[in-house]
Amino acid sequence: MIFDRNENKPVIALLGAGAMGTAIVRRIAAGKQVLLGDVSQDGLQRVAHDLAASGYDVHTQQVDALDRESVQAFAAHAAELGEVRYFIDTAGASPNQSSPEHIVALDLVATAMAIDVFGGVISAGGAGLIISSQAGHMMRLSDETEQELARTPTEELAGLEFLKKDALVSSGVAYMVSKRANHLRVRTAAATTWGDRGARINTISPGVVVTPLAYDEFNAAGEGYQAMIDASPVRRVGTPDEIAAVAAFLLGEQAAFITGTDLLIDGGVIAALNSGRFSLGH
Repeated sequence: MIFDRNENKPVIALLGAGAMGTAIVRRIAAGKQVLLGDVSQDGLQRVAHDLAASGYDVHTQQVDALDRESVQAFAAHAAELGEVRYFIDTAGASPNQSSPEHIVALDLVATAMAIDVFGGVISAGGAGLIISSQAGHMMRLSDETEQELARTPTEELAGLEFLKKDALVSSGVAYMVSKRANHLRVRTAAATTWGDRGARINTISPGVVVTPLAYDEFNAAGEGYQAMIDASPVRRVGTPDEIAAVAAFLLGEQAAFITGTDLLIDGGVIAALNSGRFSLGH
């Protein structure tokens, strides 16, 4: 049976086919083509099967987000399918399950690379969204460091002295720096490469959101996450569907005047931190 006879459908490229990215796709993918990219072939097939069973037009490609050629091939595949209208990047490493070096490589350098690569194929009027984290709001960096993170060419990022020394003190510090860098790289791209193509790009910074992979974090550092939940004004965790609702807004026409910014979706954890009601050392 042919479910959709329409041609020239716009393309959504999702890098990182986890619960949060899938929830976003479900919000916006009706009448469009979806290209899923992930390092796990099994995960790709599982998500693709679930989406296809719900009537979505789904394609898959195994992608190593750390490898430029792999990401370029993913972007090329998206462009071959049609007009790349949306790019969503949820690829990232867990701070309690990864080394500082791996977090910087994946969450910072590889994300910057994906922004560059998809900035070359995104269509005019298109929109990108990088899933960052509330952790990007937890550390104060100097103006000089922020300028380096924002403007250093991607291929030179890993060589920054700050990243080779200060950012590698612990996985937690590496994660906070990497997520702050996401905000800065998107801000720069919005004003340059993406803006030059007539496209928008933003970040969102989720707080404590429950996904299957999040349980690894809860098991490793449950006391700290519980303290954040208890200190937050809303006093609960978030859900992937709540993140997807905000993502759909930022990717959609109603947000056509919003680019180069970060939207914090954390239930007030950072507000509690900044007001002194909560500290990272709790």
